[in-house]
Amino acid sequence: MSANPLQNSGIELGAFDGMSVYYLRIAEAELTTIPKDLPSSLYELHLDYNKIGKVEIEDFIRYKDLQRLGLGNNQIKSIENGSLAYLPNLRELHLDYNKLKHVPAGLASLKYLQVVYLHFNNISSIGVNDFCPTEARKKKIVYSGISLFGNSFKYWEVQPTTFRCVSTQMGVQLGNFRKRK
Repeated sequence: MSANPLQNSGIELGAFDGMSVYYLRIAEAELTTIPKDLPSSLYELHLDYNKIGKVEIEDFIRYKDLQRLGLGNNQIKSIENGSLAYLPNLRELHLDYNKLKHVPAGLASLKYLQVVYLHFNNISSIGVNDFCPTEARKKKIVYSGISLFGNSFKYWEVQPTTFRCVSTQMGVQLGNFRKRK
């Protein structure tokens, strides 16, 4: 379904009823919001290169089995608090090349999350508990990768304990490299 001029109105309610779909990519389309009536059986959902501007709390209610979510290269400015709580099995999250100003709330509560791409956003600060829960036993799997380069925060001001639940130092990509225009 990628590289079509598909808009949100082009996905009819019930279009996927009765189907077991595990992988769906609707990239390079004209989506402005996250479709709410896709199959609940999805393990992977890729909505890259669209025009999605925000993530609302009800966007992921149906997708409890989702393990990989691709929302890179959109125009996402905000992710409503609590939105990611509906994705308890999420392992990989792509939010790179968006317009986020802060790390999405709730990442620390996703106990299976291993990889987060947040590079090239407008993130201005990183909190010490943005990625890791305060209780060590809450996280079942440690991070293998967190990508944060190309943001506006000063990497030397990030507290070392911020990444206490990352498997190795090589798992964190910091820096403020910006693409040349």
